[in-house]
Amino acid sequence: MRLLFIGDVIGRAGRAAILQDLPRLKSAWSLDCIIINGENAAGGFGITESICTDFLDAGADCITLGNHAFDQREALVFITRQPRLIRPLNYPSGTPGGGAALVETQKGERVLVINVLGRIFMDALDDPFAAVERELSVCPLGAACDAIVVDFHAEASSEKQAFAHVVDGRVSLVVGSHTHVPTADHQILPHGTAYMTDAGMTGDYDSVIGMDKAEPMRRFVTKLPGSRMEPAGGQATLCGVAVETDGQGLATRVAPVRLGGRLAQTWPDFWDDRNRS
Repeated sequence: MRLLFIGDVIGRAGRAAILQDLPRLKSAWSLDCIIINGENAAGGFGITESICTDFLDAGADCITLGNHAFDQREALVFITRQPRLIRPLNYPSGTPGGGAALVETQKGERVLVINVLGRIFMDALDDPFAAVERELSVCPLGAACDAIVVDFHAEASSEKQAFAHVVDGRVSLVVGSHTHVPTADHQILPHGTAYMTDAGMTGDYDSVIGMDKAEPMRRFVTKLPGSRMEPAGGQATLCGVAVETDGQGLATRVAPVRLGGRLAQTWPDFWDDRNRS
């Protein structure tokens, strides 16, 4: 199975990259399942129903969120009627929406997508390790599903790495999101789980983690409150990670994806991409 995870989409620039590139990539790479982290898609803070629909129409199979899941208050309502939009699994009981989705591909394969929020340097939620263990016990790889992708939305690299080793061999991919900076540690762990500490953002990298530079620079220099931060509007780099799995749902190949914008370009050379411009 061919899986693509795309990191945090930031504002209008990130959305434009998704709508422009995703249909082409889905066809060129014969992708079976595409997952997008969309928690910063609406002006850098949260997601709206129209944006969610646009991403699904462009070819996304599931959209994950994070600590900005409900910054757009309408998400509290529409998430309950959109099963392919998921918020972190370890939000308290009673939070609208779900933290996992079982997506069926066009080939009839089942992909379990889990979104979970870390606790180091983040708001303290329920234990992410225990929450995922409960989900995996209900829907184990190879029995109830053909692949499992975990979006671990967290600050600390150590927390993401520790989690990946705990579930190694039981999920197809653990990928970090939230820091908006792509890491260079993509690998397949000893028991067959693909891992990358952070997929990076899909946004303008001539910025401060996706935001127009002026306001964050002013805040760091003066330590004074100011105006609302706004997403940078230059050309975005689409960032993520590509994974291929075997018949048991474990990873056989993994590669980073960086297309367009300012960053050095890279994509999975083990997939035929003759349509790349």
